[in-house]
Amino acid sequence: MVRRKKEKKKRPAWGIPKGIVLLATPEGWRFSIQPVEGGMLCGRLDVPINTDPQDARAAAVVMVVELARDFHDTDVEVTWDPPPEPWSWTAQVTLVTGNEPPSPATGG
Repeated sequence: MVRRKKEKKKRPAWGIPKGIVLLATPEGWRFSIQPVEGGMLCGRLDVPINTDPQDARAAAVVMVVELARDFHDTDVEVTWDPPPEPWSWTAQVTLVTGNEPPSPATGG
């Protein structure tokens, strides 16, 4: 029996997030993350379909903060814009500078 060399799996090179779009759809909560370098990372938010919009936004914040911390060893703050539609939210993602804690308004 021939053994193959075990290759270490590389994490994808996601860019630092600069924005997020959150959509309520009949199939569930969908998101798109826009990295600084361009492109888009899209998927389904891991929350139940009937989740309250404020709770869905909070879950999206946790996801983006963990993404930035895990892949880039950096802290970010998410600031939600006023919703243009009752089923659509956008947010700006900024790097946290210094030792300031993120503001309480990041949850939406």
